[in-house]
Amino acid sequence: MQLKPAKLINILFILFFAVVLPVGNMLGLVSVNSISLWGRYFCFAIAALGIDLIWGYTGIMSMCQAFFFCLGGYCMGMHLLLKATALQQQLLPEFMTWNDITTLPWFWEPFHGFVPALVLSLLVPAAVAFVIGYFIFRSRIKGVYMAIITQALALSMYLLFLRNETNLGGTNGLTNFKTLLGFELHKPGTKLGLYLVTLAMLCVAYGCCYKIVHSKFGKVLQAIRDSEPRVGYTAYRVLHYKLAAFVVAAALGGLAGMLYVPQTGIITPGRMDVKASVEMLMWVALGGRGNLKGAVIGALLVNCVYSYCTSVFPQGWLFILGMLYILTVLYFDKGFLGLFEKIGSKIGIKTNSERYATGSK
Repeated sequence: MQLKPAKLINILFILFFAVVLPVGNMLGLVSVNSISLWGRYFCFAIAALGIDLIWGYTGIMSMCQAFFFCLGGYCMGMHLLLKATALQQQLLPEFMTWNDITTLPWFWEPFHGFVPALVLSLLVPAAVAFVIGYFIFRSRIKGVYMAIITQALALSMYLLFLRNETNLGGTNGLTNFKTLLGFELHKPGTKLGLYLVTLAMLCVAYGCCYKIVHSKFGKVLQAIRDSEPRVGYTAYRVLHYKLAAFVVAAALGGLAGMLYVPQTGIITPGRMDVKASVEMLMWVALGGRGNLKGAVIGALLVNCVYSYCTSVFPQGWLFILGMLYILTVLYFDKGFLGLFEKIGSKIGIKTNSERYATGSK
């Protein structure tokens, strides 16, 4: 049986990151820092899948995905900080002691347990997205106004989390984590385990999004993107579909943030500002909007380039990112993946869309 090029690339991708890199790390050929760095990139790829679902397939430009990312991160960070505080035999985290807080705030209490923290890392972003999305979509706000409102939301939440009165660490955020489920976070084995878990969750998230966009539900989302007024004349409730996509995207952002915090060791309000949300949109745009593989490729590739460029000439990264975005808009609007597909079509490799159009398998 001959494998299709796309499936072969998927298999090689999984083998490289699931086998080659971990084995290289065990043999001392790949550093622990590289493993941890790739684990963080996978977290960004999960968040990018959520953006592609709401923007690429539904046509809604949401500029607050970084806020949902941080909500999931803060939920897990609160659990990790409480465990670190217990190990140090203290009643309260240090930043609360410095702010003259004598009792643990009520909303910290559920995060003593790992399972409640895990569930809340997904439910809190989803619940916030449901409330916000309901009022926005019910008011039939869309287009540039949707982008402005979500951008204002991200900015307002960023300013709110900066304040010490929120009891979430203020500007410094949450840090000084020690263990996760009894495993010390600084040990190489724990970092490798987190890397593998994140890779597995990326595969699960991709599989779920693939099922969604290729289902009847996904077809309706794409119809809303292409012509929302026409869908409104049918029996489909546009509000419900847009709201569901918005909530799923937020849950994916929360999942990404939850996995990001143990590998980074810190979560601050700086991760939810407007610039962070714009960068997430650019990952999807550069990778290829409306294509799940493009979202993953964009997140991984852009962050790899970011790590290299900031070490060589840190002041020039934003100029490079802006130049890449302009080139994408002007010359290959389908992103890097669209460019690869054009090259593949010229050398005789059919893309998925071409196969469907010709009826070939």
